[in-house]
Amino acid sequence: MATGSGSGGLLRAITVDLRRLHETWMEIVFPRQRGSAHSVLGKWTPNTTTGWVGYRLWGALGMLAVALLYPLALVGFMTRFYARKADGTATRIGILGVVAVSVVVWGALTVFARLRFSFTGFVAVAAAGGVATVSAVLAVVFSRVGGRKTTVFLGYPFGMTAIFLPPVVAALYSPVLADTIFPQSESLAIWLLDNVLYVGGINEYLRSQYSLSGVGYVGMWFGIAVPLGWLLGGVVTLADLIRPK
Repeated sequence: MATGSGSGGLLRAITVDLRRLHETWMEIVFPRQRGSAHSVLGKWTPNTTTGWVGYRLWGALGMLAVALLYPLALVGFMTRFYARKADGTATRIGILGVVAVSVVVWGALTVFARLRFSFTGFVAVAAAGGVATVSAVLAVVFSRVGGRKTTVFLGYPFGMTAIFLPPVVAALYSPVLADTIFPQSESLAIWLLDNVLYVGGINEYLRSQYSLSGVGYVGMWFGIAVPLGWLLGGVVTLADLIRPK
């Protein structure tokens, strides 16, 4: 019984999400579409044959748009959950707290590296800690100022940078990490150039102008972190649009 009830609740939630997303699509062109059930005026509908044809065609396109966008919205719901937990923690401890936690964690790892690893390993961990700390602080700052646009265009990219860049920076100083991270990065770069960045000859330009070595790996992962941050920020915005709470 509980399973059936849970499944029914899930289906109702999905139905509500799909309806809201479709109504939002309709409202791009036509007025008074979303939330009109609770409005005195009700949902707007055309009063001419031509208007009805356009209304139906736009609605049919909306069904296709919903089918493409809703899976991204589901990713947005999940990303929003973890982002809000991280944001809540950052709010409670403040920016200085974020710095203090990062310094304590990475400082402890750096001390451990100094005692157990070679000097290059020690430098690798220290450099990674610096990158992680600065990126995390910038992510928090940009999530606090400027509203949603600043959060999406700056906050999320720096959050991704705090995750991606520290191991890459560490690999510049650690042969052990380099043997693991750099070959995998090169394989990913080849795949992206051949399958994603081939449009407009972007891959040929990148191959002719840049070499994937040394700090080139840092540039590559920063180049991945930024659009990935925009993507995650975008799907969270979509999730907020469909289901604000």
